[in-house]
Amino acid sequence: MAAEAAADIERMEFQLTLRRRGISDKAVLRAMDEVPREHFVAASDLESAYADQALPIACGQTISQPYVVAYMTEQLEVAPQRRVLEIGTGSGYQAAVLSRIAREVVSIERYRTLADTARDRLKTLGYDNVTIRAGDGFAGAPDRAPFDRIIVTAAADKVPPALVEQLAAGGKMVLPLGPRKAAQHLVKLTKTPGGQLVRENLIAVRFVPLLPGQAREL
Repeated sequence: MAAEAAADIERMEFQLTLRRRGISDKAVLRAMDEVPREHFVAASDLESAYADQALPIACGQTISQPYVVAYMTEQLEVAPQRRVLEIGTGSGYQAAVLSRIAREVVSIERYRTLADTARDRLKTLGYDNVTIRAGDGFAGAPDRAPFDRIIVTAAADKVPPALVEQLAAGGKMVLPLGPRKAAQHLVKLTKTPGGQLVRENLIAVRFVPLLPGQAREL
């Protein structure tokens, strides 16, 4: 009973932290509450699962801090009819959150180990509207395009052209831009009916780099 009470308090504090930091979209808050973050972190980090910090996972990658996951999801303006492309599956946590709001999520991961583990994890948890692929994030998923929303969870120096092509007219993309060892900013792009991109700069962030190609190992 004591453990359950402590877990309940931890989840309440988790939600309060998101609200205090400005997350107000009810669908996003509900999704963050529904997805059990403890299933997406390393066993050694279970006690920190709901702390507002990034945590290491396999292949030298990270699971983003909860606030950043919630903020990016909120800025993406996801709705139940939307189809979402995610670049950078990682542990599958962001995809799981998106799956609670969107109609369909396609997620690309360059490390096969991460892709396979995330796929199994999401299947076990019952998130059956998520497709995980091992592949090149820069290439996206052209056979499943166009997408209403695109989210990139690793930092690129510039917007990948293939992702712009796969974004539907009127669609939105949220991604971090900037070099590995310099300032990075989260950016929201909206594609006009004429194919132009309208850019909005959001917050300063720190992400692992978006690398081209599929990893040969791991």
